[in-house]
Amino acid sequence: MRFDYETYMKKINYEKYTKDIEGINDNLVTDSMTDWYNIEKCITKEELNEIKETADFVRKNCDVFLVIGIGGSFLGAKSVIEALTNYFEKTKPEVIFVGTSLSSDYLYELYEHIKDKEVMINLISKSGSTLEPNLAFEYLMDKMEKKYSKEELSKRVIITTDRYESKLLDLALEKDYRRFSVPTQIGGRYSVLTPVGLLPIAVSGLDIDKLLLGARKCDKDEAIKYAIIRNELYSQGYYIESFTIYEEKMLYFTEWLKQLFAETQGKDNKGILPISVLNTRDLHSLGQYYQEGKRIIFETVINIVKERKNIKTNYGKSLNDINNIACDAVAKAHYNGGVYSNIIELDELNEETIGYLIYFFELSAAIGGYLLHVNPFDQPGVSEYKRIMMEVINNDSI
Repeated sequence: MRFDYETYMKKINYEKYTKDIEGINDNLVTDSMTDWYNIEKCITKEELNEIKETADFVRKNCDVFLVIGIGGSFLGAKSVIEALTNYFEKTKPEVIFVGTSLSSDYLYELYEHIKDKEVMINLISKSGSTLEPNLAFEYLMDKMEKKYSKEELSKRVIITTDRYESKLLDLALEKDYRRFSVPTQIGGRYSVLTPVGLLPIAVSGLDIDKLLLGARKCDKDEAIKYAIIRNELYSQGYYIESFTIYEEKMLYFTEWLKQLFAETQGKDNKGILPISVLNTRDLHSLGQYYQEGKRIIFETVINIVKERKNIKTNYGKSLNDINNIACDAVAKAHYNGGVYSNIIELDELNEETIGYLIYFFELSAAIGGYLLHVNPFDQPGVSEYKRIMMEVINNDSI
């Protein structure tokens, strides 16, 4: 892992943040909702073993594993699976993420796809009251109850929810479903390295031990520097951060990053708007604006230096070499045009490097929230739209 905060970036005075960072380090240890900061509080050895055993059972007993959840209940796991599995070969079992929208067409077509297959469900919701997953679960369970006996169904549903109190916990106890706990002091967007993310990732066949090892290896000083750079640029009027990638497998990782930073810092009329682009694809649509548009954007480039396959070209260089040249050339062109870039390079894409990045960005996002003097761990704006929507639904206005 290599971090370049100098070549294409403004000069940053890190020392002026020394006192702030000392206080923030204390907050990360003592505040509520920061158990993710200590990897050992994310997952115990007993839970980790249970996840592995459950994943093995799932792989042996179903063709399709439906993960029902939204936001932090699915983005982290999906981002890891998409990054580390084959573009075109489905995992065995096929892992499908459901409950991320209110599209009736999607649910209907999903059922048509799975109706003749052996299915298991993992419903993930800390509160147990999130509308989209609940509606998907209701629809799919209606189908499952017609297909499987009560005894068989109890083996095919896994509930991941709050350890002490939620509607789903009551349901799991009543129906004798297998269950996993979301740590009380960890919010959804910080829950990738808990049973929320680890079970689907393990079912897909990836090595969750290596994922956790990568997180433990994270250099916290690099995460602090990155948070300071973002804060400095924000104070100078750079209000949009582009997470820029050159490997399509990282697309969903940037989706998780957008939730992580938007929900952590976008409140009290503050915060950087996170967006994402896939280059070189998006150079042919957004490249003009980046090069010559309004100077409110900076980039964080995540580049995979070595891809698994080395394809030769008629240009005298491999396709991977050309991709790396493009990454550097674009950063240089943007810098010359007044767009600054942080560069994060991974030697290769694997469980350890993704685990490292997950923890790196979680820590940076939280530190950035403290630097903005906002609560990094709530999301009152999300709660507001839910409140209004449920009022309309309950008043029979639709």
